[in-house]
Order: sequence, then structure tokens, then C-alpha cells
Amino acid sequence: MTPPGEGAALTHTIARLSAADFGDSVEDLAALLVDAVDSGASVGFVTPFGQAEAAAWWRAQAPAVADGSLMVWVSRDGSGLQATISLALAAKPNARHRGEIVKLMVHRDFRGRGLSRALLATAEHAALAAGADLLLLDTETGSTAEHVYLTGGWTRYGIVPDYAGSPDGTLRDCSFFYKRLTATG
Repeated sequence: MTPPGEGAALTHTIARLSAADFGDSVEDLAALLVDAVDSGASVGFVTPFGQAEAAAWWRAQAPAVADGSLMVWVSRDGSGLQATISLALAAKPNARHRGEIVKLMVHRDFRGRGLSRALLATAEHAALAAGADLLLLDTETGSTAEHVYLTGGWTRYGIVPDYAGSPDGTLRDCSFFYKRLTATG
């Protein structure tokens, strides 16, 4: 992936992947997941973690993408995939008003340029359109991602010590967040 030039404006297109587009994007999504793990993101995997393992994980998500219970968006520019976010809608009848933000990842060459916020806004609007007005997520306490949520209108409702391992296997605290959505923002 080629990062934009020094001081260059970031251009991107955010698009929801259809089931067919998702299948065609698995290798790019896998490369993004490998980059996240390699750069220390606590996204559920430990090192060593390679392209084949990442692609297999994404392929396992295909049925949920096909049935609409998992929505996946990607941000792309001329150089390829920059970032992704997924929204998992709750399946239980008493939980159809909520969803979970999962796998928000920005390639290391594109971090700090507003992609996380743009992807979150996209997922939040889609959640409302799908009838979900309560979103949940979790992230490593003290991470850059936590700062994005704390400054983006999300409410931290707890921290669980040693909840998940970082890519090197070290146990880390995890912060849990929620956000109530309204049609006006």
C-alpha cells in the first residue's frame, strides 16, 4: 500500500460491500487485518498471524454478510483499501434495537486522517436506518482507538482488567462503550 505524499489531502470513497463485493475483497481485507495485528492492534488475534489465516477469518464472515446481519464498509482510494468497519446487528428478538461495532481498522499508513470517524458515522447512520438506536463496542484501554470513541460521543461504561490479549499475548484491560443514536445526530 502506498501512503499519500507528505501533506497530501486524503481522498477516499466509503462503500458498503455487497455479498459479491465482499467475496472479491477478502484478500484486501485480510491484508488490512494482518497490518492491524502486526502494528499491535488488539483485534482478536495473536502473532504470528498471516494472510492465509486472516483471509480464512474473513471468509467465515461471508454468510453473515450475505444475510445482512453483518454490514461491512471499506474506504478505498487509488492505492487500494485504506480502512474498514463492520456493524453486527443483534439477532435476538429482544435486542433488535441494538448493534455492535466490530473490526474498525485503518491501515497504519492512513491513520490520523479522520477515516475512523468517517467510518463510524457511516455505520451509525446505517444502524439507525436498520432500526438499531443503541450501539456497543469494546477496545483496548488506553489505545488510540479509545481516544476516538471518547471524543466521538461514545460513553465508556466499564473497564474489565486483563480482558483480552494483545497480539503478543500480553493481557490488556478493555474498555466497553455504548452510544445512543438519534435521527438528528
